[in-house]
Amino acid sequence: MRTSALKYTILSWVSTLSLLIILIMPFHALITVWGASLIGHYTALRLWKEALLLFCIIGTIFLVSTDHKIRSHTLTRRLVWLILLYAGVNIIWGAIAYSKHDVSAKALGYGLIVNLRFLAFFLITWAATFRMSRLRVHWQWIALWPATIVIAFGLFQAFILPKGFLSHFGYGPDTIPPYETINHNEHFVRILSTLRGANPLGAYLLIPISLLTIIWLKIKRVWPYGILLAAAFIVLFFSFSRSAWIGALLSVGTVLLLSLHSRRAQQLALAGSGVLVLLGALTVLVFHHSTRFENFVLHTQTHSAVKATSNEGHFTAFKQGVSDLWHHPLGEGPGTAGPASFYNNHCPARIAEDYFIQVGQETGWLGLGLFIVINIGVGYLLWTRREHPLALSLFASLIGLTFINLLSHAWTDDTLAYVWWGLAGIAMSPGLNKES
Repeated sequence: MRTSALKYTILSWVSTLSLLIILIMPFHALITVWGASLIGHYTALRLWKEALLLFCIIGTIFLVSTDHKIRSHTLTRRLVWLILLYAGVNIIWGAIAYSKHDVSAKALGYGLIVNLRFLAFFLITWAATFRMSRLRVHWQWIALWPATIVIAFGLFQAFILPKGFLSHFGYGPDTIPPYETINHNEHFVRILSTLRGANPLGAYLLIPISLLTIIWLKIKRVWPYGILLAAAFIVLFFSFSRSAWIGALLSVGTVLLLSLHSRRAQQLALAGSGVLVLLGALTVLVFHHSTRFENFVLHTQTHSAVKATSNEGHFTAFKQGVSDLWHHPLGEGPGTAGPASFYNNHCPARIAEDYFIQVGQETGWLGLGLFIVINIGVGYLLWTRREHPLALSLFASLIGLTFINLLSHAWTDDTLAYVWWGLAGIAMSPGLNKES
C-alpha cells in the first residue's frame, strides 16, 4: 500500500473512532453497567474507550510523523508542547512514586489514564481535523443528538420513571447507584440520566446549554432549539448540582455578553444578571427555614438525622487538600489523590473536592502551573475563534466548568472529559468557519 493511501486509511480510522467516542460517551455509564450485568467484567468494559484511544494515539503519531501539514500545525504550537511536558511530569512523578511504594500499580495506572486521556483526545481530534472534514462538518449533530437523548431520559427520570428504574439495568452498590439523594434523604432524589451521577450530569449539561443558547440567539429563536434548551434547564435543576447551576449561569452569562453586540443589549444583560443575583439573595433570606429549600439549594436541613452535611464534607476535604499541597509542594505522584487513590490499599483515599488541588497533590506546583496554563491556552484559542458557535459555546462552558472543577473532580468524569475536550480539538480546525 502506498504511503498516501495508508495515511488516508489511518486518518479515516482515527476520525471514525474519535467520532464514535464522542457519540457514545454520554451513554457510557449505562452501556457498561448494563453490559456488566449480562456478561460481567465491569472494569474491563469501562476501558473500551481507552482501548479505542490507544489506537487513535498510535494512528496520530504515525500521521504527525508522515504528514507535513499536520506536523506543521501541531508541533509548532506551544500549547502542544505544554501538554507533552505536562504528560512527561505525570509519567516521571508516577514512576518515582511507584519506586518508593507510595502508590499501587492499579492506582498509578488509573491516575495516569484519568489525568492524561482527555488531553490526548484533544490533540487527536485537533490533528484529525486538519486533513479530514468529517468531524468539523458534523460537529453540531455530534454535540447535540447524544445530548438530546440524555435530556429526554432525564425528563423521564424526573417525572415518570420510578426512582429505582435503573436497577433493572445492573445499577446497584457494586457499580453505580440507580439514583442519588440529598444528605441521604429518600424524599429528595437527584436524577443522573445516562451518566454516572447527578453532579456529572449537571456538568455535562453545560455543553448543550451553552451551544443551544448560541443557536437560539443566532438563528432567530427556532422553537425546537428553544424547547430543547428549556428541557436541558429542567434536567439540570433536577440534578440538584449546585455547582452546575452556578456554572450554567456563568456559561450562559458569557454567551449573552459576547453574543449581544450593542452596548445597550450588554447593559441590559448585565442589569438582568444583577437582578437575578438580588432575587437569589432575597430567596435565601425568605425561604432559608423551608425544609425543601434547605435540601434543594443549601443541601442542609435543620432537623436532619444526618450528622454531617455534604457542605461540611466539601469544606473538610478542601482544607485537607490545601494542607497536602502546602506540605508537599513537589506532589506525591499520580494515583495518590483523587478517585484513583481509592485503589491504594496501604493508605486512605485523598479526595480534595477540587480538581486543581488534586493536580497539585499529585504533580506539585509545577504540574498545577502547567495545567492552569494549558487551560488558559485552550481558552485563548477558543476565544480567537469565538465567531463560530462551537468555539464560543466551548469557551463559555469552559468558564462554567472551571468553576465546577474548583468544587469537584469534574474532569475525572469519563463523559465530560472526552466530549468537551474532543469537541475542543474539533474547534481548533482552521477550516471550521468555512464548513459550518
